[in-house]
Amino acid sequence: MRIQADALLFDNDGTLVSSIASVERCWARWAAEYGLGESDFARVGLHGRPAVEVVADLLPAARVPEALARIEELEVADVEGGVVPLPGALALLASVPVDRWAVVTSATRRLAEARLAEAGIAPKHLVCADDVTRGKPDPEPFLLGARHLGADPARCVVFEDAPAGLAAGRAAGMTTVALATTHPRAELAADVVVPSLATVSAQVTQAGVELLVDV
Repeated sequence: MRIQADALLFDNDGTLVSSIASVERCWARWAAEYGLGESDFARVGLHGRPAVEVVADLLPAARVPEALARIEELEVADVEGGVVPLPGALALLASVPVDRWAVVTSATRRLAEARLAEAGIAPKHLVCADDVTRGKPDPEPFLLGARHLGADPARCVVFEDAPAGLAAGRAAGMTTVALATTHPRAELAADVVVPSLATVSAQVTQAGVELLVDV
């Protein structure tokens, strides 16, 4: 399958890097400290959402700032050795000029930069939770990413592993490529679903970026 685009927008966790073990360790510890359990997370959802929204759904407003600072502290401290690039990520990024792609993540800038650095990824353009007023599944993060790249949203391709992120990409009017790295294929509504970025290659042409997706 061939996809023509001007710019590529990548989610980070579960798309470019694997930090799932770190995420689950940190949130489990955080939940225990705040008297919460698995049923609470099942109710509000965790993956693909900004931490501030998750915390706000779980705790009274007065406790949110301190609780948000605590989960960020836990996750940043757990980065070393707990984050690795996913198959195909580094090769795909290396094949595309840095001004043609951006990372769009629900993590804070501090946490996103720590995880990306640990995985050896250095984006020129990075959109984080700190940069938007509404996180995924709202399209705002991806639309901001497109603006950073000077690209028409309709000519952007979103790479995502989470239903919330894919919903954001669709709402932004972008082509969506889902990675079945953290969710079952049945939960991933996208233009194409792949097992990992190892099945995607890219080349720059006069028309933009041509993606070849092995489906």
